[in-house]
Amino acid sequence: MKIIALVKYSMDVAEIRVDASNHSLKLSGVPQHFGDLDKSTVEAAVRLKGDTDAVVEVLCFGPVAARSGVKDLLAIGADQATIVNDPFDGKVDAAVAVIVLEAALRKLAPFDLVLCGFASDDGYSYQTGPRLAERLKLPLVSYACQLDLDSGTLLAQRDVEDSLESVSTPLPAIVSLAEEAFVPRSVTLLQAMKAQKKPTVSLDLDDLGLDAGALQAAQTCEALGETGVIVERQQKIIKGDDLSALADQLIDALVARDVLALGCDE
Repeated sequence: MKIIALVKYSMDVAEIRVDASNHSLKLSGVPQHFGDLDKSTVEAAVRLKGDTDAVVEVLCFGPVAARSGVKDLLAIGADQATIVNDPFDGKVDAAVAVIVLEAALRKLAPFDLVLCGFASDDGYSYQTGPRLAERLKLPLVSYACQLDLDSGTLLAQRDVEDSLESVSTPLPAIVSLAEEAFVPRSVTLLQAMKAQKKPTVSLDLDDLGLDAGALQAAQTCEALGETGVIVERQQKIIKGDDLSALADQLIDALVARDVLALGCDE
């Protein structure tokens, strides 16, 4: 059995700052990494692997720098990694990325299961899983929060907001995972050291039979610009010994900021 975990090497959005003068995003120098959603995807794959002879492979369409970052994912328990070198510096939309991932998956076939996050840390387009399932003509289970395998069948629970839905599907299949459903394990120093020796393969678009010019022409979205939102904190300190008076002051402050609205009879 082969389980493929799709991950994305992207900007650490927590490190993006906003220029107060014009609300533009300060993107220069923002570090890139594999985020929590990527680690959760690999964690889900490794849990399914369990004590079986299944192979877990990490697949990334990203920059050359992802080769070093992927070792953190291999330390979680994945067996190998394939990185498709991105000549576009991450500036392509989901439609193009899925074409590349589809070609990579066909090259890595046969596989039994493809796992991905419900969205990426930076784009949040929610498109990768559904688009891949359509292009590969495979069943899709979305927002999965629990996974089990039983004799060639995938058993899953889906998080549908106010309830859980149990579904099953034959393999191969594609699964997008619910947020925070698979908390990644802590990695030991020994696991991190062993990960350095696990195989990582790099592929170019030519290796997949793809042309960069044709891919650029396949883009469906155009970025017109980015605008950041600056949230000003009030930093108001309320002091006193009378708890009732402090509560009244807090309520007055919240009402003044339109956070609370008093009833008509007050």
